[in-house]
Amino acid sequence: MQQSQSVLQQVSGKPEILNVIPAAAGPRLATARGGAIHSIRQPGSQTLTAENHFAAVMLAPAQRIRAALGSDRIQEYDAARGAIVIQPAHVEGRAEWTSTRENLIVAIRSERLLDLAVGELDVGEVALQPPAFGTVDLKALRLAELLKMELTQQEPPSELYVDSLITLFGIHLLRSYSAARKQPAEVKGGLSAASARRIQEFLHENFTRKMTVAELAAIADLSPHYFIRAFTKKFGQPPHQYVLGLRLSFAEKLLGDSNLTVADVAYLCGFSSQSHLTAVMRRHRHITPAEIRVRR
Repeated sequence: MQQSQSVLQQVSGKPEILNVIPAAAGPRLATARGGAIHSIRQPGSQTLTAENHFAAVMLAPAQRIRAALGSDRIQEYDAARGAIVIQPAHVEGRAEWTSTRENLIVAIRSERLLDLAVGELDVGEVALQPPAFGTVDLKALRLAELLKMELTQQEPPSELYVDSLITLFGIHLLRSYSAARKQPAEVKGGLSAASARRIQEFLHENFTRKMTVAELAAIADLSPHYFIRAFTKKFGQPPHQYVLGLRLSFAEKLLGDSNLTVADVAYLCGFSSQSHLTAVMRRHRHITPAEIRVRR
């Protein structure tokens, strides 16, 4: 089976960033920073070049993979669980595999990785340096497993959470696989009282709509990576969980105080459907919308 893609014209902020990987490969989600795919593919081959950066982390061992980047000669290697392959933007990647391959693919928009490089490492350009084929990266594997769990659960994935994980993955790539290795200073104080108040006010006014880590970080005047850490330190949970709590609390109030249908409540609270609201509420509040209605 041959899968071949030419250079693709990507539009920032659009889901086409993931179109280099066949739709049948597995569940995916595009975000403001890039996208992620849980990919399971039968034996085959692929050649692609894209305008954005891609990384793949093996979630299961695979033997006799043949691959090359750019003008390098094809190499054959065995990939252990956690092996990482990094394909920088505009560099051709070629791969052939003889057994079913499961991996987590992270795509990061070129301009967004540059934003991270400027904000986190204080450098004005990005030059990713791919490791040797077969290199195992346990930190990348942990992030890949979290992304897989989010993409493959029954509930629709949280765009804010996936975008947060892609941000952390991008920082890891910059620190471990780029020419710029400057380590930023640690943030010890977390969010200031004023920043925390601004963030809370913003979230309480906008929690029903989609939002990105970069958008929230800008309000606090922090880089996305530091914002996630500072927010979690201040509020005891990461941003996506805080937003989910606001949505669920609002849903409970509407279900108890109004005659809106459950479907309407789900829509007003930022959930994709009635079933989505029911599944999330059962999982996190151990109650269903129907049970709340009965208790009125």
